[in-house]
Amino acid sequence: MGLFVFLPLVLPLTAWPVARLAAQHLHPRTATRLLTALAAVMALCSTLCLALLMVVGTAQLPGNPLPDGWSDPEVRAALPYDEVAGRAAIPALTIVCGALARTLWRHATVRRRGWRALAGLPGTSVAVLPDATEAYAYALPGKERRAGGRTRRGRRAPHGRVVVSRALLDRLQPAERRALFAHERAHLAARHHRFLLVTQLAARANPFLRPLRTATAYTAERWADEEAAAVVRDRRVVARAIGKAALARPRTAAPAGLAGLAAVGPVPRRVAALLGPAPAARTRPSLFTAMGLALWGAACGTAVSAMSSANATVTMVLVLRAATPL
Repeated sequence: MGLFVFLPLVLPLTAWPVARLAAQHLHPRTATRLLTALAAVMALCSTLCLALLMVVGTAQLPGNPLPDGWSDPEVRAALPYDEVAGRAAIPALTIVCGALARTLWRHATVRRRGWRALAGLPGTSVAVLPDATEAYAYALPGKERRAGGRTRRGRRAPHGRVVVSRALLDRLQPAERRALFAHERAHLAARHHRFLLVTQLAARANPFLRPLRTATAYTAERWADEEAAAVVRDRRVVARAIGKAALARPRTAAPAGLAGLAAVGPVPRRVAALLGPAPAARTRPSLFTAMGLALWGAACGTAVSAMSSANATVTMVLVLRAATPL
């Protein structure tokens, strides 16, 4: 194991450049998937690292419930350990597990409360709440509502409902309403809530992954913006709808964990992107560019993190298995 077991804790730093550049140089769909994958792998490796440190670092402490063979001098020679790091890993891993559980519980609670709020409304794909004071709109994920599973355009049918207040609808023109509904349906069809949840969990597991969470939230909104622009075939209409929704947004935005038209991401950047040309669908940037170098750096960091975690895990399991009395 050695010092390599500590690498997954700090290697998420290699993903910072790609988190900043992906939204600028990659298609939002590609950027969202890439950043989510990087965050998931690095978070898993860093959490595994904490678990290994806890097991190896505390095996020599008196009164531990682990087998006596694990504290044998030969085992300690084969598995370099640090009691300070092992003791520190116990509260760190406890905090991480608690934060992950709390995030999952809040996500489930928000969705459950959202569906309870819609009880009694017509069972259509769009739920209009009679709120004439606060303007908001968000996508509420849920179960499949269409038997075919596909829309007439051949795309995946939305899972859930679009929730919008009467106050926001009154502020939008008919074309802007179409853009609003297309944006929220894009969130549901692509299941953006899953990308957001994964990156939120990753940020709880390792604070160094917070830039990836922020970047993913922005690219998911940009992904929905581009899908809406493709539906209404007018990028300026979508830009106007986003601007109006942002100006009318109340202090209490959409429920945490749910995507909305103007709930996430710097609105001026999204509007500026829509006023420009559509992003290219190219998914492989050249190596001799800032994005290419950042992407390869993040890929190398993720690979080293995964290999370090796998090597430390295999080494620990084999050694401790041999030292465990039958």
